[in-house]
Amino acid sequence: MKWFQSWLEARLSLRDTITLTQRNVYILPTAAGWMLGATLALLLVGAINYQLNLGYLLTFLLAGSAVVGMHVGHATLRGLTMHLIAPDDQFAGSIAVVGVNLQSHRRSVRYGIGLAVSGSDQWVWTDVPAQGNATVHIAFKPARRGLHRVPTLTAETRFPLGTFRVWTVWRPAAQVLVYPLPEASAPALPAGEPRAGLALPRPTGTSGDTDGVRPYRRGDPRKLIVWKKLAKADELVSRDAQQAQHFELWLDHSQTGATDPEQRLSRLCAWVLQAEKQGLDYGLRVAGTEVPPASGEAHKKRCLQALALA
Repeated sequence: MKWFQSWLEARLSLRDTITLTQRNVYILPTAAGWMLGATLALLLVGAINYQLNLGYLLTFLLAGSAVVGMHVGHATLRGLTMHLIAPDDQFAGSIAVVGVNLQSHRRSVRYGIGLAVSGSDQWVWTDVPAQGNATVHIAFKPARRGLHRVPTLTAETRFPLGTFRVWTVWRPAAQVLVYPLPEASAPALPAGEPRAGLALPRPTGTSGDTDGVRPYRRGDPRKLIVWKKLAKADELVSRDAQQAQHFELWLDHSQTGATDPEQRLSRLCAWVLQAEKQGLDYGLRVAGTEVPPASGEAHKKRCLQALALA
């Protein structure tokens, strides 16, 4: 069965919006459907053998109901349009959530539609209102850091009788970026480096702790306050702005002191989050990529993307 699934997925094009037609909606009897078929065969044989008119009536009534159920079930998916809502970037080990918007132009409600990652049993079920929309969210866990394609999705229904399974297979084109997992107990930030053109001695402390600090003065910007010091010693101090102009913080993979490449990236990731939390200007050097010193949410995202793709 896995080889058939792989063969089927290989024939599908990548798209973030798909409209279901008879060309991409499949149908087969369920276990209950096969049992109903066997029961109808026995009823038909009995009716023929004993010439029972009521037996014929019951047999063809049940068979007609099954056929109508087959058409209703197929029509539940046919004509439905599905739009993918791309997931946000994640840290390794986290659960990524992808949204799917189901849009129906039919004048009747579509009941009992389930979606899941192909091959999993974690189904999310919904009804799509008449000429309306419904949104479901599907969770999956990326295997490791890096850029990953959203996994193949499956939509199915067994409405109305449960005797037929109607399903489709969908390969979204969207991708999710997975950052390295931040080190839980990362060491303090490395020391700052003298700015280009300034012949200054390298500071002896660490940029994230007591290096170049002074007592807090009323009116100091929030980003100059050493919040880490306040949390540890309940002492409000600020960084010396003049010294901060002479030094700049660079987060370099050679400064991590780790031998394992993934551990280096994990430590750098923790340093990026730590520096951003403290409001520092920082740069990043990793795997031949250099991100100039800056701060802010956009800068943090650029650094994390560089770590994810290193």
